[in-house]
Amino acid sequence: MSTFQAPKGTYDLIPPRSANFLAVRDAISAPLKNSGYGYIETPGFEDVALFSRGVGESTDIVSKEMYAFETKGGDKLALRPEGTASVLRAALEANLHKAGNLPVKLWYSGSYYRYEKPQAGRYRHFSQVGAEAIGTEDPALDAELIILADQAYRSLGLRQFRILLNSLGDKECRPVYREALQTFLRDLELDEETRRRIEINPLRVLDDKRPDVQKQLTGAPMLRDFLCDACKAYHEEVRDLLTAAGVVYEDDEKLVRGLDYYTRTTFEFVHDGLGSQSAVGGGGRYDGLSEMIGGPSLPSVGWALGVDRTVLALEAEGIELGIPATTSVYAVPLGDEARRVLFGLVTELRKAGIATDFAYGGRGLKGAMKNANRSGARYTIVAGERDLAEGAVQLKDMESGDQEAVALDALVATVQAKLA
Repeated sequence: MSTFQAPKGTYDLIPPRSANFLAVRDAISAPLKNSGYGYIETPGFEDVALFSRGVGESTDIVSKEMYAFETKGGDKLALRPEGTASVLRAALEANLHKAGNLPVKLWYSGSYYRYEKPQAGRYRHFSQVGAEAIGTEDPALDAELIILADQAYRSLGLRQFRILLNSLGDKECRPVYREALQTFLRDLELDEETRRRIEINPLRVLDDKRPDVQKQLTGAPMLRDFLCDACKAYHEEVRDLLTAAGVVYEDDEKLVRGLDYYTRTTFEFVHDGLGSQSAVGGGGRYDGLSEMIGGPSLPSVGWALGVDRTVLALEAEGIELGIPATTSVYAVPLGDEARRVLFGLVTELRKAGIATDFAYGGRGLKGAMKNANRSGARYTIVAGERDLAEGAVQLKDMESGDQEAVALDALVATVQAKLA
């Protein structure tokens, strides 16, 4: 056993389960690729101020969970705790918004880091696929992103998830609500840290999961009663577009999410089979984030879906993705000359796009055939000196057990025809 282990709160992706993670990433990104979203990849660490300004000083992410450090050169950096701020920073730096084709539609996939108490579904290192539509204020964009996420989850076979939807208002109506909420919250019996949050971002108190806090929130003013006419109309159009698309959602007036930059539309995907960590993804509109990090006004909307939690949701529903075997053909040489010839054939098969593996290590026939069976290969190629003298190999069907001699120069075409 190794002296070292994966750090607490992290995990290793190991075959065969890792194939499920790749399949989930592909399923989530497929609708995005089909809807005009281009791929973007950003560094795993950024200037710490990018997150403190954008995500918000009052959030647990910034105040408690961010991995921040100082380099030898004195730069203050942080491992990225989320993707939106990094993607927007990269888009601004590259002037993508000046290309004249708004919105800028981007999708990404990567690892993120938060110092949290590890538990089932909550890790210190986790994987997400995200999407951002930058530079346009349009209810159809909000609806589009929710629809694409719904489509991705349904393509995986998930059915027991719910979509929670809310509006957080904008810079016109939210300040009035903020003041009313602060007045209400200041009269409650709350700890000092929560009281500090009341002054910085009182909406975050609504997101407090502690039962003693939630109990006191009964009767708190609701943002829906303070929305201006423009925000009401915007939210109604998002709702109408989702309904017209056949996407089922639930209105959740307490939904605020854990980031300070959201405005108007906010939503969350939850799966009730995951216990306390029920959120599998979410997002919303963030019309002021660009200005927060020094850019121009660029109203935007986006989401991030957790790959780890989506895999757990699939397991909770007992869904098997039916991932095909990674190997279609397995080559077993008997002797040094067969080893040389079959290795060349393996290379040809791979060039032809056929997933092929080889019996390495000079094992005997019995051990090599066990490996061939474990690989999940449909066909096994076996060759010894007699076969090569006749210019052929033996091609065995691992399902039926049938075996036939195939000429060396016809092997690739024969295997292609059988696998078609």
